[in-house]
Amino acid sequence: MPPRRLGGSKSLIALGFAVAACLGFSVPARAQIYSWHDGNGNLVLSNQPHPGATVRTFAVPASEHVRTTRSAVSDRGRPFDDLIAQNARERHVRVDLVRAVMQVESAFNPRARSPKGALGLMQLMPATIQQFGVRDAFDPGENVRAGVAYLRQLLDRYGNDETLALAAYNAGPGAVDKHGNTVPPYRETRNYVAQINDMAGRSTHAAGTKIYRTTEVIDGREVVRYSDRPSSPNP
Repeated sequence: MPPRRLGGSKSLIALGFAVAACLGFSVPARAQIYSWHDGNGNLVLSNQPHPGATVRTFAVPASEHVRTTRSAVSDRGRPFDDLIAQNARERHVRVDLVRAVMQVESAFNPRARSPKGALGLMQLMPATIQQFGVRDAFDPGENVRAGVAYLRQLLDRYGNDETLALAAYNAGPGAVDKHGNTVPPYRETRNYVAQINDMAGRSTHAAGTKIYRTTEVIDGREVVRYSDRPSSPNP
């Protein structure tokens, strides 16, 4: 299908400019947004004409059938980069995975609240809040600490399989277990997993990679560390 201008619908024009702004495109008064449908029927938006060859596209958060030719990484997440990196490093979870989960869960809104009771940046459920001793779920530091710790717990449970861990983060581990350690056949969960995998890319670690957990006592406080290598015995 040849590229065409995005027009004929005020809602589509608004969507086009909203996506352009999200992706960091400059949006002058006479900005041109191009659109076409890919082989899966998704509407693709771009600031460049369709090149004619197969192009890589990216999911747009909260827009199930809309894709773009640039990754929809919101600048709203920049203030949390250090927090994401620190917790991801401590728990041995990929930074890109944590950032993608946060973007899809809350769009980097620390005050986000879902109808199901999930709170904050990582959309912690009440049971997770209690499990990890979170006092203020709207505090970014506490929220990200607990969210990444829970994600690490799920990765351990499913042999470092990110797809199953994401499915469990969305639908609960009980749903994953019930369906024989596969992604449950829920449309929301499957879209959730596909969207995050698309945004975060695939892990370079194969599923089943063993992650080692060690605990050190520093200044009277237990510090938990994760690594893909066993700790060396003390001399």
